[in-house]
Amino acid sequence: MLSLFSSVETYLCKALERSLPDLGLIPGNSCLSIDPQLVSASKPEFGDFQANCALSLAKKMKRSPRDIANAIVEQLEEDDDFLEICEIPKIAGPGFINLTIRNECLIKELKDRLGDDRLGVPHNVVNKGKDQASSVVVDFSSPNIAKEMHVGHLRSTIIGDCLSRVLEFLGHSVVRVNHVGDWGTQFGMLITHLNEVSPQALHKADSVDLGDLVAFYREAKKRFDDDEHFRTKSRHEVVKLQGGDLLALKAWQLLCDQSRREFQKIYDRLNISIHERGESFYNPYLKSVVDELTTKHLVVTDQGAKCVFLQEKSQDSRKAPPVIVQKKDGGFNYATTDLAALRYRFKQTPEGDGATRVIYVTDAGQANHFDGVFQVAQRANWIPEQGRVQHVPFGLVLGDDGKKLKTRSGETVRLCDLLDEAVDRAKIDLCRRLNEEGREEDQAFINKVSTTVGLASVKYADLSQNRITNYQFSFDRMLSLQGNTAPYLLYACVRISGIARKGGDLETTGDNLSFCERYEWDLVRQILKFDEIIIQVEEELLPNRLCNYLFELSQVFNRFYDQVPVLKAEQPFRNSRLVLCRLTAETLRLGLGLLGIPTLDRM
Repeated sequence: MLSLFSSVETYLCKALERSLPDLGLIPGNSCLSIDPQLVSASKPEFGDFQANCALSLAKKMKRSPRDIANAIVEQLEEDDDFLEICEIPKIAGPGFINLTIRNECLIKELKDRLGDDRLGVPHNVVNKGKDQASSVVVDFSSPNIAKEMHVGHLRSTIIGDCLSRVLEFLGHSVVRVNHVGDWGTQFGMLITHLNEVSPQALHKADSVDLGDLVAFYREAKKRFDDDEHFRTKSRHEVVKLQGGDLLALKAWQLLCDQSRREFQKIYDRLNISIHERGESFYNPYLKSVVDELTTKHLVVTDQGAKCVFLQEKSQDSRKAPPVIVQKKDGGFNYATTDLAALRYRFKQTPEGDGATRVIYVTDAGQANHFDGVFQVAQRANWIPEQGRVQHVPFGLVLGDDGKKLKTRSGETVRLCDLLDEAVDRAKIDLCRRLNEEGREEDQAFINKVSTTVGLASVKYADLSQNRITNYQFSFDRMLSLQGNTAPYLLYACVRISGIARKGGDLETTGDNLSFCERYEWDLVRQILKFDEIIIQVEEELLPNRLCNYLFELSQVFNRFYDQVPVLKAEQPFRNSRLVLCRLTAETLRLGLGLLGIPTLDRM
């Protein structure tokens, strides 16, 4: 209901301006200086919107909030244009102004959704008036080469993909960046081990299967920890790699290629598109980063290392450690690479991405690191005046014991194993339900449904949590057909598809829409909230807002479906209710699609 919200806000501003002399304020630029504080109503009984400005004005005016609210409402009641949209305003409590949209306006908004594949969400809404969409870089997933993707990568990958989908839907030009750990001292260790256990691989023209890279990494790490001679050779290989030695680069490329193939299997299963741009991409820029920071008098040499000391945010805050941009031995580190990446992302094309907003989706433990990097970049003037850089932190995935999710042997859970188990459990649940219902389905149906439900359940269980907090992973809970789960939402779509199979024409026109039941109006209002929710997710970067909305929509629809006849209803109510079913299904499909979840017609 964004357009209605905007209209009501405009009328409120005009009412405020007209009531200013009576309130004892100086008119003029009042419409801009006084915020009507219009928000969506917290409860249905309060109407659709609520204006809270009377409370904030009371102290300034030295009058009661209710007197101020009465003055504003008197002006609104004299505005015929306003009354075409809203019912007579009501004052509640100390001075809240409750506003209810007229039924005719709600029906018009509903009709506008029909045939609109965006369901009322404006395209490029946040860049209105600009010649082109803004460019946003979303940095997410970021596994390390020669290591398997594990449950720790789950949240970054799923949250980052969802935010990218929402931003793309709103018209932003999104660059999805996989900042892979493909450079650093560990490669000296890996290359040395590869040279000794599989030297023939380095002399083949084509890509070579190096076997289990995780086992390979563990073997190399053990040798590095136990063998001084191996450690020395590994350090020499790092120097050779950084110096551009062809054989070292070939070994590095083999390791990266095989890891990349394994990563892609996970991305393909989760239907995630991402562009790899690893740490190695920024190597040519590291020296210039340090040079520029030095030229701008930000660098201080401390115990041989080049550092940027951070400015304290407040007198009470503890002194933060400096950001080291070049180590004592001349080497660079993660902070240097992240600064080079940030500078590149904001730099105008063709030298950079030309981004107006850069978003990092990583665990909350990296918050201090990014605080330091962002401050250094800000002081170096690498972030444009209108540019935004944001860290999107998330909590841990916990097991049943409330501790970090691990296997029984204490190892980190591999992401592919977790996805396999979700699909297997979904298949067991489906087969049990089919057996209880006496239904026979072919294997293709069982495989499709169990794969869709299993993967959707993993994604939704993660996205439906407030990302800032830890959450407890539970297959039983996430696969349940009850509660705020993917299966519950998917089943609502299935119910609506069932109406179509029974002869309901979901493509019926929106002519002569007529509603007479409370459950119908509840559903109308819930459908019309979709555009507002999408804008909230874009601004707050909280996917759970969308999940909560879709869950509430499913609940409201199920109450409507259980209490109000659809196919047996007389006209015009039959077609009107079919329109509600259609728009509910389209909203669920679009909303779940933005979460990266496909829907089903049967399950």
